[in-house]
Amino acid sequence: MESIDRGNSIYLQYKSRDAHMSALFIGVLIPVLFFAFTNMKNRKRGERVEVGGEPGYAIRNSKFPALLEIPFEGASTIAALFEQSCKSHEHSRLLGTRKLINRQKEVGEDGRPCEKLHLGDYEWITYGTAFKCACNFASGLMELGHTTGQRIAIFAETRAEWLIALQGCFRCNIPVVSIYPSLGGESLAHSLNETEVSTIICDRKQMQKLIDLSGHLGAVKRIVYMEDKGIISDSYVSRTSGHWTVSSFSEVESLGRRTPPKSNLPVPADIAVIMYTSGSTGVPKVGKGVMMTHGNVVATIAAVRTIVPELGSEDIYLAYLPLAHILELAAECTMLAAGCAIGYGSPSTLVDSSSMIKKGTKGDASILRPTLMTAVPAILDRLRDGVRKKVETKSKMSKKLFDISYRRSLAAIEGTWHGGWALEKFLWDKVVFRKIRAILGGHVRGLLSGGAPLSEDTQRFVNICLRAPIMQGYGLTETCAGATFTEWDDSTVGRVGPPLPSCYVKLINWEEGGYMANDLPMAEGEIVIGGANVTLGYFKRKAETNEVYKMDERGIRWFYTGDIGRFHPDGCLEIIDRKKDIVKLQHGERIPLGKIAQEANLKNFEIPKKIKLLAHPWTPDTNLVTAALKLKRELIKQAFEEELKELYT
Repeated sequence: MESIDRGNSIYLQYKSRDAHMSALFIGVLIPVLFFAFTNMKNRKRGERVEVGGEPGYAIRNSKFPALLEIPFEGASTIAALFEQSCKSHEHSRLLGTRKLINRQKEVGEDGRPCEKLHLGDYEWITYGTAFKCACNFASGLMELGHTTGQRIAIFAETRAEWLIALQGCFRCNIPVVSIYPSLGGESLAHSLNETEVSTIICDRKQMQKLIDLSGHLGAVKRIVYMEDKGIISDSYVSRTSGHWTVSSFSEVESLGRRTPPKSNLPVPADIAVIMYTSGSTGVPKVGKGVMMTHGNVVATIAAVRTIVPELGSEDIYLAYLPLAHILELAAECTMLAAGCAIGYGSPSTLVDSSSMIKKGTKGDASILRPTLMTAVPAILDRLRDGVRKKVETKSKMSKKLFDISYRRSLAAIEGTWHGGWALEKFLWDKVVFRKIRAILGGHVRGLLSGGAPLSEDTQRFVNICLRAPIMQGYGLTETCAGATFTEWDDSTVGRVGPPLPSCYVKLINWEEGGYMANDLPMAEGEIVIGGANVTLGYFKRKAETNEVYKMDERGIRWFYTGDIGRFHPDGCLEIIDRKKDIVKLQHGERIPLGKIAQEANLKNFEIPKKIKLLAHPWTPDTNLVTAALKLKRELIKQAFEEELKELYT
């Protein structure tokens, strides 16, 4: 009996201890976790700062009292940054390209012929090899007769040779004009002639466009084409020899390898790139050429490096957006500054179901298995829609399981205690979301989104189904893509984060629109960006430059964006309007076009009376949206003139 009582006593002691531990967990640990979670959500991400120039409400990044201008010592130009990084990571992988096994023509579902690719594994070159290639290419350009004072255009799809050509040009302090591969005809001729380009580096697809314009490009003397296996033929050379000297990319590199290295390195104030904005108005249909210095681009790189935790040589970046766009150019330069590997793909080969991937073979993401990606909202929207369509084809039970797991995960992300946490989250990952993550290779730990606003629905889809944070950025070509970025641990929606450490963001009054920087509880006004990443202005357009670029009494250059923003109490920015998107009705009511959806709780006069649905999507090929998928309002108005008349009758 004694031993039994003793055993019961021990049992009761253990039971009592368990009860105490449970009470401790409920009474202490949960409040601590709740406080930590709440504190993380409410912590200051941006701080008020006094700046020069026009009065307004200005914010800086809370982690950096002074503006960042370089990522590390000595890296004050893109050329210096590339050289240092290549020496530091000499034997690490830098540029990867998939091996082309074969191409074949097929008939698509719509009855039209289409090309399908069978692509193999990635083939890599190291940082050390890439640096040698760039140096050889630079010397080869000089041997061809190109001089430092002349500009070079790169007119090609995103690929490894694009980045090597860019770095080769910088070795000789040659400004590069970046041209969207979607451009053609009058727009292409305008951008090449305005910048007086003497050498063009292009790929196979763009070569034909140049041949068609050969009589309209007076300043062009040389063409360097990037080879594709078994595609480029001597016919290109013979058909253009009367106008230009034509050389292959490998020939230029080989020429440079046989001659002594030639370099004339830039300084931070030298122009690195003249990048045309994705023009939405005007004829020719091209934007203004933004002049970016080496110092501008390097400042953005320095800032973006700070927002991705533990960015380094273990990371693999999937590059597929146009390098002619500052978002992709800045992203790739940031990756090489950190020693990451960059694998190249394309929108039409990105995933297993992409339009140009041969059935039964793998897309770029499945083979590369990237850890980081950049995306524009349109691509993420397509991914979301594709997953949802696939879910709809599943059984009733599978659809129910997806709905439950999505709702529970959404509740957890939004901070409610009845969400799917811990073991439940692990279970949903294994049973439901693992297959969705596999679409992008299964290893993505973060995405950067920019170029256009990201919807709340799509952001939550990425958070839940890909189990990855998505950092939504706000910036412009004129600010080298840099202005604000949501931080890694910020899961809120509808905002674009605090200022990057390379710039200040200021809101100034726009009285006509009713937005005031002294509004309470949150300041509102036109967004003005100042700092080292703000560019010089527009090429050969002094009047337009002076309209939107201002230098303050402290020597800081400011760009007036025309966008309307609101600062939240934690210092994060929300884009709420655009000056050009305000429509004034007969009785003086002002309607922001971006606000029109039922979810916006529209007033009666804000609701459209008629709607026209179109059968075909608007893509850059239709010339109705830019390469960054922004609306070309004037061209849309011209293209649908009859339909618009019908709607207004």
